[in-house]
Amino acid sequence: MRVVTDLDKCCGNGQCVMDAPDVFDQNDDDGTVIVLQEFPGAEQADAVRNAVRNCPTEAITVLDS
Repeated sequence: MRVVTDLDKCCGNGQCVMDAPDVFDQNDDDGTVIVLQEFPGAEQADAVRNAVRNCPTEAITVLDS
């Protein structure tokens, strides 16, 4: 799994950080998403998919390998 984000869509809501704190963080300046793990392990898969579903602006995409 590969995590891809679109910073132009990100509104800084932070739901991704709440769903998958080991994979996502927020920029201190504007709150936009920071990907901590571009290729998270299988143990993070459910949390990452929840973050994708819960993102209000659909700024996160998961590419399956």
